[in-house]
Amino acid sequence: MSNSSFLFSPAPRTRYVGARVPTCPAGRHPDYAPHEVEQFDGTWLPAPCVACQWEAIHNTPASEPGREEALDEFQAASLNRRLFATGITPRYRGCTFDTFTASTQPQERALAACREYAEVFADHLKIGRGLILLGNVGTGKTHLACAIVQHAVREFEAWAVVTSAAEICRVMKGSFGKGATYTELGVLEELAGPDLLVIDEIGVQSASDFSPGVLSDVIDRRYQHLRPTILVSNRTAMELSRFVGDRAVDRMRQGGGRAIGFHWESARGDA
Repeated sequence: MSNSSFLFSPAPRTRYVGARVPTCPAGRHPDYAPHEVEQFDGTWLPAPCVACQWEAIHNTPASEPGREEALDEFQAASLNRRLFATGITPRYRGCTFDTFTASTQPQERALAACREYAEVFADHLKIGRGLILLGNVGTGKTHLACAIVQHAVREFEAWAVVTSAAEICRVMKGSFGKGATYTELGVLEELAGPDLLVIDEIGVQSASDFSPGVLSDVIDRRYQHLRPTILVSNRTAMELSRFVGDRAVDRMRQGGGRAIGFHWESARGDA
């Protein structure tokens, strides 16, 4: 979908200024352009010659180390693209279950519940079972949501996306503008596609007539396609329906969907 805010990819950058070198490092492919590719952890790695990599994977005997090395590089690059595709921002890329601080029983319960959800994600994907994370600001909801996403991507090769309620509404409104290159239906279809969608910051936006309808449509479309959705909000369970609609909340609870409470003080002031 053109002008989408839900498509992300690692950025390349040129390694050498001036004319490109005449061939790849192996000296066989003149179309090779040296560049580096941004990694999910913030580092940069030289990009291999794609033609050399293809030859090593498909034409090199399995017993030779060159094939295994090329295959490892190809799989690592694929994982890097899937991680970037999540849209997890640099601030939250280090968020894993192991980096979540759980010093109280409620925090330990929330961590265990989110870890359990991630570890059996394949089961949730079969029936579209979702999850709701509710509680105070700065209690680690987004941290654990991103940890779930990373686990699903790394362990299950899932296609996952993290976005905010406000961003969904902004993109949807863009489809109504004069000269828009995409449609409302296109936005809904795109958001229905990922194996896992995290909608963060629900309730930060005003509970206008527009927002609940949009989010309800997104959640319902994913429900119909058996795609798990995670909702993250600072609002209470009673307030949530004002921002996503009663039907969406009901959809989220079907199939054993859980709501996890984060009812402790913010940790942001401790940094």
